[in-house]
Amino acid sequence: MFEDLLPVTASALLGEKAAEKEKEAQSDVKLPYNGPPLKYPKSVFFIVTNEFCERFCFYGMRTILALYLVQYLNYNEDNATVVYHAFVSFCYLTPLIGAVIADSWLGRFKTILILSLVYAIGSVSISLSAIPNFIPPEAFTYLGLILIGFGTGGIKPCVSAFGGDQFVVPEQERQLQQFFSIFYFAVNGGSLVSTFLTPILREDVKCFERDDCYSLAFGVPAILMVVSIIIFVAGKPMYKSKKPGGNVMLEVCKCIGHGIKMRFTNKDVKKEHWLEHAEGKYSRKLIDDIKLALNVLVMFIPLLLFWALFDQQGSRWTFQATRMSGDIGAWNIKPDQMQVINPLLIIILIPVFEATVYPLFKKLNILQKPLTKMTFGGMLAAVAFVLSALVELSIKPTEAIVPTAGEAQLRIFNTFNCPMVISAQDNGVTIGEFEIEPLKAYENLYLAAQGNKLFNLNIRRGATCDQSLADVTAPVEIREGTAQSYAIHDGINSTPTIKLSGRIIDDPEKSRNGNGKIKIIINSANTGEKRVVFNGKIDYEFKTFTGEAAVSDLLEMDVDDYTIFLNGEEIGTTTVVAGGVYTYVINENTKAFVRRLVTPENSVNMLWLIPQYFVITAGEVMFSITGLEFAFTQAPLTMKSVIVAGWYLSVAFGNFFVIIIAEVKFVSDQMWEFVLFAVLMAVSMVIFWLMSLKYKYVTIATEDSNDDMAMEKKKSVDNDAFEDHKD
Repeated sequence: MFEDLLPVTASALLGEKAAEKEKEAQSDVKLPYNGPPLKYPKSVFFIVTNEFCERFCFYGMRTILALYLVQYLNYNEDNATVVYHAFVSFCYLTPLIGAVIADSWLGRFKTILILSLVYAIGSVSISLSAIPNFIPPEAFTYLGLILIGFGTGGIKPCVSAFGGDQFVVPEQERQLQQFFSIFYFAVNGGSLVSTFLTPILREDVKCFERDDCYSLAFGVPAILMVVSIIIFVAGKPMYKSKKPGGNVMLEVCKCIGHGIKMRFTNKDVKKEHWLEHAEGKYSRKLIDDIKLALNVLVMFIPLLLFWALFDQQGSRWTFQATRMSGDIGAWNIKPDQMQVINPLLIIILIPVFEATVYPLFKKLNILQKPLTKMTFGGMLAAVAFVLSALVELSIKPTEAIVPTAGEAQLRIFNTFNCPMVISAQDNGVTIGEFEIEPLKAYENLYLAAQGNKLFNLNIRRGATCDQSLADVTAPVEIREGTAQSYAIHDGINSTPTIKLSGRIIDDPEKSRNGNGKIKIIINSANTGEKRVVFNGKIDYEFKTFTGEAAVSDLLEMDVDDYTIFLNGEEIGTTTVVAGGVYTYVINENTKAFVRRLVTPENSVNMLWLIPQYFVITAGEVMFSITGLEFAFTQAPLTMKSVIVAGWYLSVAFGNFFVIIIAEVKFVSDQMWEFVLFAVLMAVSMVIFWLMSLKYKYVTIATEDSNDDMAMEKKKSVDNDAFEDHKD
């Protein structure tokens, strides 16, 4: 989550002019403050509470977004991945717009307020889109995502710095540091609570005749966003607001543009650096500062691959979890709840690294330089995706087998209480004599088929059957690329006979949200309607169905233990396991039933995802925090907004890279896609390491560098950057 804790320093992220910053720094540190302590500004509590609610809204929505696209809008996983990462990418492009708006025109308060309203409208829009038959769901989902992207991105570079504006520096230097610690806690608290809670609202609450409730899961975060606006506005009489002072990013862009223009205009004029062609219109100090910033930004180029891997926790890794079991005894983990591991580990690993890991590295004299630490952190991300590939390999045996071109699937269910023997040698289909035990099935998952094929199936009674049952030959139709079943039954005549049901279409695909899928086949005793109920924590009733071989619709159920009732009479108990696709064969006369697995249950537990989460989070600590520290120590104070912009762009383009991989489909197998990302990450880190060998570290001097109080102020500003890395 560190890509959300990006720097929002009072000095630069929000665009104070360089001259203004220097002027403030010099004037603030001339004399130490020895007067009475100033009161802690009450206004910051409104800002902190607002941030908690906003982060709850954003992470609550983002946590369930990928599954919503698949389960509600019926996107496939590739298309859902594209939309998810396009949204995340957009969220890290819009902060650049928000900073310019706040610094050049509206100021921070108005920018936060207006874009928060846009944000809230988007949140309400996506919540309403999840209400069936209310508004066009896809159109309003996209509208909601666009508005949320503008809103969250626009206020991202404003909120923490607006909180910093409430303090008087240097008089309240220590209180300012405390504020950012509280702010950091609010950011983490909001994201942790929502990441855990919204999957519960999504899956455990049923609404609008669905087995989920996305409208509530999106609605609660939307309500929190509205609450955050009310809280923010309530504190207005207490706020200290600064007037817009201009944005350094615009000045930098103009300087670079002018330098490029003059470079080609004055081809005969030789300069040590192409940017020096801008001298004359722009100050030498600004040009030198930009040159130092560009040296840092060049190092960011290979880093986008890290974010391409890291942000797949909300897409590919969540989809991976849907193919696994969340059963840990009394609690069943939701696939999207696994995302809570990252913020939890962040809270644990930061102090662990600071107190033990980094001192150990220093003692062993390894990984001392920032760029070396970042390289190692990036390599850990590659290792995490190797681990995810190994988990995917272990999942493969439980995946659904879906018929492909040139193939069909055929299942023959025996609903008798005695064995039946089948065989076929007709129209290119050969089935050797196969005895189907009572209430069991014959299964061929790879039957050769081109188009539609019709053949005759021979059925004769088994040795223990009623001798009056005559052998029969019945037509069977199979269709290419389709899974189908037939049921052998005895009809409802007074004289038992062997009959074959009509063609039953099967769906071997697993549930997209980790539930079980169930179909019922009944050897009927009469022509009456069949009513089957699975009684558990939630009761599931199949739509009534009739027929000699009565077949129900396919029904999706929660993972649970159930008691089965047939026409109000209890006939036994069963367990539905995540990912299982079942056909229950029931004999109405004897009330006996057998459960047949069409697709294996999810047997690999989600807890096996913890190692990859741990490794990528450890990599994040070494990569992201170190990267920010490196960037801020290697670029002038006046260029911090430029550095932040580059960091945001690396996150945005990293997510865009995932879109390219998903769209182009370099590999069709998910395991090999994970391997591909791991290899690309390793290659990018090798390139980064080679670049780091040529990088020359610099010591940035400031006009106030000899003043202890000024250094303390600089530390505070950098602490601001670190603490708000998640905003």
